[in-house]
Amino acid sequence: MATTETKEIKAPKKVKIRLPLTRTEKDDVFVAVNGKTYLIKRGVDVEVPASVAEVLKHREEMLEQAMAYEAEASANANF
Repeated sequence: MATTETKEIKAPKKVKIRLPLTRTEKDDVFVAVNGKTYLIKRGVDVEVPASVAEVLKHREEMLEQAMAYEAEASANANF
């Protein structure tokens, strides 16, 4: 007895984001998730899969941690 199983493919949830365009950060941002690549334009509202928004969120968190570490290391070096 053969059973056929149909799987419904759901489109990924989309979220609207806007990456800030600043004097120092003008370049588009490259993101890759599960083999798919995205090039996010700064200063424009764009809809991206939620997974891409999550990667960008983690990117910002890691940049903040790196900046805090650098500031602490610099302060400790200036005895």
